[in-house]
Amino acid sequence: MLLIYIIFIVYILAVNFYAVILLKTQRDEVCEDESKINGGDGKIILTAILGGAIGLYVSMFIMRYRLKNLLLMILLPVIAVLNVWFFVAAFRSGFTFFVA
Repeated sequence: MLLIYIIFIVYILAVNFYAVILLKTQRDEVCEDESKINGGDGKIILTAILGGAIGLYVSMFIMRYRLKNLLLMILLPVIAVLNVWFFVAAFRSGFTFFVA
């Protein structure tokens, strides 16, 4: 049972780390080529749904990047709340919903 907790925590950390790296690479690409300003919203939203919403939202403010994108500024906090709710529910239940 402890192994499942460790795997889940490593997953959460890995997805959030990937989210920060994704946002940084997108910012660097936009600095080089201005035609890619709105490219990559799908990757950001998918990463947020997979568990990286908090990492994305915090790194957006730290890097001061994509703050004027209304879709991301509204959608990411909503997805972050859903992520936190799922994580808390998973830990409280002891991951019993995975066992058949």
